[in-house]
Amino acid sequence: MIYSLAYTLILSNLLWAPIVLVQAGNVTYGNPCNIAHNRLSPDTKQFTGDCTATTFCSSNGTCLHKGCRKDEYPFGFVGSIDFSAIVRYKLFSNEIPDRCHKGEFCPDEGDACQELLAVGSPCQLNRDDECAPPPNFSELAGPNNFNGSVCLNYQCMWANATLGDACVIENTPYIGYEAGSGTKFINVVSRGNCVVGLYCDAPTLKCLAQLAEGQTCTADKECESDNCTQAGVCGKPADDPRKLSTGIYVAVAVCIIGLMVGTLIGLYIVHRRHRFEEREKRAQYWREQEQFRQNIMQMREQARTSLLSLPWQDKQDQSRTMGDYPPSENSQTPMLHAASHPSGLRNEFSEGNPYDDSSLGNDSGEDSLVMKAAPRGVGGQRSKSGGAQGRRI
Repeated sequence: MIYSLAYTLILSNLLWAPIVLVQAGNVTYGNPCNIAHNRLSPDTKQFTGDCTATTFCSSNGTCLHKGCRKDEYPFGFVGSIDFSAIVRYKLFSNEIPDRCHKGEFCPDEGDACQELLAVGSPCQLNRDDECAPPPNFSELAGPNNFNGSVCLNYQCMWANATLGDACVIENTPYIGYEAGSGTKFINVVSRGNCVVGLYCDAPTLKCLAQLAEGQTCTADKECESDNCTQAGVCGKPADDPRKLSTGIYVAVAVCIIGLMVGTLIGLYIVHRRHRFEEREKRAQYWREQEQFRQNIMQMREQARTSLLSLPWQDKQDQSRTMGDYPPSENSQTPMLHAASHPSGLRNEFSEGNPYDDSSLGNDSGEDSLVMKAAPRGVGGQRSKSGGAQGRRI
């Protein structure tokens, strides 16, 4: 199968057009297929045929499940995910085949594992892994071969051509698309069988030394970095990490530190303003409380002054001076007299002596307001308990 497929792929690449007889890739397991429809896509060079991605077209013209895989994550296998449409049309499978053991390879069809091919054997496009390695593969292994073996023009060979030796070249065109406009362009990948550090020159078919960065070039293979820029000089490798200058690191560090300091200062200002507002609220509260207290004290003083300025105040003072008795005990009019003790203790007066002589002679200058209340008995008579008591106001 490998031999017939190799010649079919060569013919397909020469014609640059796929043989479209049926809709490719939709024939499910157990249905008939045509092995002649196996081909490579002209733009991506991906292997395709009548059968789905999880099946291959066998020699008896029937789509069967694949028996091996060459990729770690093969296309078309969904694992344990259950999609109703996928299961209904049986376009994908949950049964992932195993990879081949050491010394074997899985062809593009994925029918079964096969042993590595010897030098000169036909192989599939870009399948360097199908070829058996040379004895000194550790010395010849490089990024453009597989363990020192290459598949050029669908034939296995070793990448052991040295400087000035004749070499074999393979140019494979790929179709690319420009970003934005989508315009197609041709990208030619050129490979040879020269050792690492050399390339196969197309005009002379001789192995030449690769060029250093900055030298004039016409193809990627001529540069050590495998990158020939549009300016026609060898540039840095495509996977080369970009190195930044020390000034950029310093600027980034300063910006980070400045941002942290600015954040701390901003938080301090916000919290300080918040504390100031809270302090103002508390101060306003205590000012209001102090104002309320002053108002209450003022009202109390006004009440005291009003009581002292009543009309009966002068008569009460005159009565105390002349020794007269206070109004009748049935009267409800309050009486004022001087307190006998500076301590402000309430004074008691007997019924027969309503005024204390000692109190009349007190020159302390401190007065207490005492209202005499005459206790009443039954029927408006005086109580038998004795004299009236003075009540301080």
